[in-house]
Amino acid sequence: MDTYQNTLNWLYAQRAAYERQGRSGYKPGLANSKKLDELFGHPHSHYPTIHVAGTNGKGSTAHLIAAVLQAQGCRVGLYTSPHLVDFRERIRVDGQMIGADYVMQWVERCKQHEFRHEPSFFEMVSTMAFCYFKDMNVDVAVIETGLGGRLDSTNIILPVLSVITNVSLEHTDMLGHTLTSIAREKAGIIKGGAQAVIGEDCGRKVTAEFASRAHAVGTSLVKAYKKNEREVLRASHGEHSLVLDTASYGRIDCQLTGDYQVMNANTALVALRELGWHCRELPFITPEAVAQGFGHVCTMTGLQARWATVDTRPLTIIDSAHNVAGLALAMRQLARMPRRTLRMVMGFMADKDLATILTLLPRDAFYYFTQAPTARALSATKLKEMAQAAGLHGVACENVMDAYAAARHDSDEQADLIYVGGSMYVLGEFLSAVQKMK
Repeated sequence: MDTYQNTLNWLYAQRAAYERQGRSGYKPGLANSKKLDELFGHPHSHYPTIHVAGTNGKGSTAHLIAAVLQAQGCRVGLYTSPHLVDFRERIRVDGQMIGADYVMQWVERCKQHEFRHEPSFFEMVSTMAFCYFKDMNVDVAVIETGLGGRLDSTNIILPVLSVITNVSLEHTDMLGHTLTSIAREKAGIIKGGAQAVIGEDCGRKVTAEFASRAHAVGTSLVKAYKKNEREVLRASHGEHSLVLDTASYGRIDCQLTGDYQVMNANTALVALRELGWHCRELPFITPEAVAQGFGHVCTMTGLQARWATVDTRPLTIIDSAHNVAGLALAMRQLARMPRRTLRMVMGFMADKDLATILTLLPRDAFYYFTQAPTARALSATKLKEMAQAAGLHGVACENVMDAYAAARHDSDEQADLIYVGGSMYVLGEFLSAVQKMK
């Protein structure tokens, strides 16, 4: 394992990684990805792919699609980012993480090549995933974009289906400062010969960008949010599931219980329906496979931290919402939760729209402001200062687990509610510490 950790250290230290460094680690463009792809024999061309982009929900949507395909009997590759605890979470086949030995061997192969222009961390890892899926003989791979779409490292693939969940303002310094400019970047994954599914209605101008791209490449758009295209007709909360009444698949219990998952579930179901109609390379999707995949998506794919209950004394919920659009939905659901005192363990990346985000957070909560151990994180002290100016009250804690421990110490086990979130990296630190305690 020491050798494996050294391999990871090399990957992060020798090649820029946006997730750790911010914009300086973002390297748009496909030239290096194409060169790497050629060096390794165009591995992505050996299996059909489904490409998923979007500001929010692309991870959940990708996992839902992958789980149903697994339940249908396919051998499924799944590439997502970032990871929460273990780097290997990014690359899975039938829910199982890539082996540490494969990571080490692939990096050694990569080191044997001389690159005129240094590939980025994400370019290398994307190529690693494509190679792994080929070597594991997958029937299909579900590929999530990293940032944007048009210039994202994954956009060398020629998918059988392109899915864009939604568009909202995020990463504006890299993708553009308007919804239309961001939509234009995400629309880059729409390709000729592949049906395109748009999950949510983000306005006339955004839709026009998607339609323009689809027309340019000679394909059509399916707007999953339209009444005549929708799959989810009604949604309600069961005891431990989201109950969905659907147009084609009957009543489904979904293991993901966040309110926002209704939209992701609808997008995934429409995508699966279109896949069955238009892709002869894959089996037709049955209601039984949908029910199994949705009902066990976390178990089957390893998906974590989507409105997940991690303790009941006190009730503790962790959630991955980390931008304005995602947090607005999560806070709306949180407001309905019964509690005496709401205790919020929160940390954010410094590049987020904190001025707007802080207006979304509940005023009646007590906060434990913290920070993840990454250069992109806003310091707990600075976050506390900004939050207090916005009318929020709490304490600054040096690290995530100190914040969580303080929240637990202050809580009434029967009556209080703890919410942990604000950043995927806060959740990663939390889950890593919890796993070590088991």
